[in-house]
Amino acid sequence: MLKFATFAAAAALAGAAHAQPVTPYSSAVAQQQAMRTGAVTSEELVRLSLDRIARIDKAGPRLNSVLTINPRAMADARRADEERRAGRVRGPLHGVPVLLKDNIESRDGTATTAGSLALLDNVPEREAPIVRRLTDAGAVILGKTNLSEWANFRSTRSISGWSAVGGLVRNPYSLDRTACGSSSGSGVAVAAGLAAIAIGTETDGSVTCPAAMNGVVGLKPTVGLVSRTFIVPISPEQDTAGPMTRTVADAAAVLTVIAGSDPADPATAEADRRRTDYVAALDARSLKGARIGVLRNLAGRHPETDEVYEKALDALREAGAVLVDVKGPEDSVLAQVGSAEGDTLRAEFRAALDAYLASTPPAVRTRSLDALIAFNAAEPRETPLFGQEIFEQSAKAPALTDPGYKKKRADAKKLATDTLDRLMREAKVDVLVSPSGGPPSIVDPVNGSRFFGSPSSLPAVSGYPHLTVPMGYVRGLPVGISFIGPAWSEARLLSLGHAFELATEARRPPEFLPSVNARPDVARAYDPR
Repeated sequence: MLKFATFAAAAALAGAAHAQPVTPYSSAVAQQQAMRTGAVTSEELVRLSLDRIARIDKAGPRLNSVLTINPRAMADARRADEERRAGRVRGPLHGVPVLLKDNIESRDGTATTAGSLALLDNVPEREAPIVRRLTDAGAVILGKTNLSEWANFRSTRSISGWSAVGGLVRNPYSLDRTACGSSSGSGVAVAAGLAAIAIGTETDGSVTCPAAMNGVVGLKPTVGLVSRTFIVPISPEQDTAGPMTRTVADAAAVLTVIAGSDPADPATAEADRRRTDYVAALDARSLKGARIGVLRNLAGRHPETDEVYEKALDALREAGAVLVDVKGPEDSVLAQVGSAEGDTLRAEFRAALDAYLASTPPAVRTRSLDALIAFNAAEPRETPLFGQEIFEQSAKAPALTDPGYKKKRADAKKLATDTLDRLMREAKVDVLVSPSGGPPSIVDPVNGSRFFGSPSSLPAVSGYPHLTVPMGYVRGLPVGISFIGPAWSEARLLSLGHAFELATEARRPPEFLPSVNARPDVARAYDPR
């Protein structure tokens, strides 16, 4: 019943948009409406995506966001069209092309590489439960997206968006700027109109950062709402998959499909009881009377981002929200959480990755973290830009049975959870907002990229949900606003984000400029003659 309720709600949202013609930047809700009226077919949508991938991703600006195409995508689209003609519509994603981050297993003949040459032969005969949920809902898996190799957990000097398999993912707003990571390809593909929907994964910031820096919506759900089975892991304590889309309504539709319990993932035991119809919960008036806590701990790091944030806060007020300045979180708390997180993730990564590699097909020769370290040391294509210090540190990390590890993980989670709970309780607010970070910085393999901070760590370590929505631009570069709430508050966060999105209409398509220096205002300032 949940599926059909969602379809009705999504159709109503699309109908309110008066069924505009489908373009590369159409939402999944609009695509569904166009297929419902016969204006377009799933096969045509897949062809449109494949054409844009060929022209924009592989040629033209060469974004490098898509690694592989599902060889069955066109056949699956035709099947979706046949089902629609026969009167069978599975749900709000029926016939909609979806891209998967290339650490998520799909049973379609494509490899799941995590961006590593060591996993080129990792062609599974199994699929992640979230992929099965997508296809059961009628979605067409278009292919796999590039990512920061090993989800950005190989080196302390890694370059976000780079993998040995796919090279560097480029930001479509300025090609010399970071796409962030690790779900860089997913964020860029959605921003560039290659697909309306992509799935990313996050341990700490890997959905929300690339979403914000590529001007799209990204949701890190409550840990335990979405299955992690057959997804290349970092940490069972923090890992989750989440939607990356151009609209909040699309993210709500995707979450409704992928949320749910998985017997193979004990963390999801409550998911079936907690999940809801997230599209039906959207309310354009939800900001009216909503008490929102305003975080300012990132203020002063980038003045132009601060200006955009203040305008976003004005928009929240104008829509009826009651804004309450929140003191904190303290730098000392963030430092304590961050230090413990780094140590515990290394222990969890070693155990989880060894278990995953041991379950891969026999053709995969690197079947442990130690084997991966040896592979990278012998393969120069893996280390032309940075090394594997995190791998080496993880190999020496304590076992998960170690009392010191257990205490550090428990203390970190309690501190992160208590901090967020206290901030919301003392201010009597429904949700916290913050800039999702600064604008994307230049990719610099010599000196490294600048980073202006992020609110991702506390929700990551606590397991709480974190939604980012486009809030504006700094010299043409996107910046996002984060909505953070308590566990299982996705319906509320999405509704508030949806209302903000409708009130501001902040997002605009990328221009594929080679550099911010090519913008007329900057170019004139550089050479006013």
